[in-house]
Amino acid sequence: MDPIYMAGPWITEKEIETVLDAMRTGWYEKPYYYVETFQKEFAAWHGRKYALMTPNCTTAIHLLLTALGVGEGDEVIVPECTWIASAAPINYQRATPVFCDIDPKHWCLDPESVERRITSKTKAIIVVDLFGNMPYMDELVAISERHGIPLIEDAAESLGSTYKGRKAGTFGIGSTFSFHRTKTLTTGEGGMLILDDDHLFERCTILRDHGRRPGGKMYFNEEVTYKYMPFNLQAALGYAQFKRLDELIARKREIYEWYREGLAGVEDLQLNAEPENGFNSVWITAVVFGKSHEMTKASAMEKLQALGLPSRPFFYPLSSLPAYPGREEEGRRMNPNAYDISDRGINLPCAMNLTREQTDAICDGIKTILSVKSAAAGVR
Repeated sequence: MDPIYMAGPWITEKEIETVLDAMRTGWYEKPYYYVETFQKEFAAWHGRKYALMTPNCTTAIHLLLTALGVGEGDEVIVPECTWIASAAPINYQRATPVFCDIDPKHWCLDPESVERRITSKTKAIIVVDLFGNMPYMDELVAISERHGIPLIEDAAESLGSTYKGRKAGTFGIGSTFSFHRTKTLTTGEGGMLILDDDHLFERCTILRDHGRRPGGKMYFNEEVTYKYMPFNLQAALGYAQFKRLDELIARKREIYEWYREGLAGVEDLQLNAEPENGFNSVWITAVVFGKSHEMTKASAMEKLQALGLPSRPFFYPLSSLPAYPGREEEGRRMNPNAYDISDRGINLPCAMNLTREQTDAICDGIKTILSVKSAAAGVR
């Protein structure tokens, strides 16, 4: 059997030819052709008015928080379990991330926890569509509107997912995406901010390029800002991948279905949730071991590695990380679901070149490491 990779893209001749075209033609007359084309079509696909490509999703979030005026003394709500990129831009702005609990069904932001943590200092709510899963968006949008607090959708992991027929990335005042080499659609590194508000778009455009106003005087900087500009070769790869998006999403879904079928006989396991009247594009398949197995993520990963099978930890609670010292005690008290689920969860390989033989081997490995406990618990 070929080596099993944790993550990786699906690149075809279409991507190669498109990048070659950018190499040959994208320097003089059309230096930003693929950036502009990708932005326009990506926004239109989501039904959003504007899109701005960025070096990564982290910078997209940072642009939006800056444009919203988030600063020192402010608070921004973010889920306890997510990659640190969802929260780091809050710290860039010298604001305070407020970690909220996750729902045990879909592992995304819990609306009740959000409601409890809102204060007069809350300036934004960042909701993350974890692993392709969608949260209870109706409730979160209602909370945002009721309190007059902007909702930001971090859709980095959910391109192609839907909630009640509505695409991920279409909720809130703005949404962000990641095109990291591990994501469904890749540019190697890269991101996108999509939004509808005219003022926010203009503000983010200025912030993205050293404080220069599009169409303004050359080399005339209105303020000191960031350099978060994309480049044409990067966008050419992303645009070619975007033209194959249905195919890429179908591949991710196929891998997920292989895992579901391979683990169907094992009781007390939880995989990515399908939203009501929606669709999960399953960027990566996660498994949360039921408590009857008495299996932690650390133990599961170690045992799978001994079998030659890769895995990845479910995101650690942010408040438990050294990056946020002094936050763990509060995190454990306020966000028990996050600590409990994270401790029992792992991610399975999601590389686009996975074969059915390989996913079957991973499923067999999970059955092997659970065999003793499964027998004791009466699991078939």
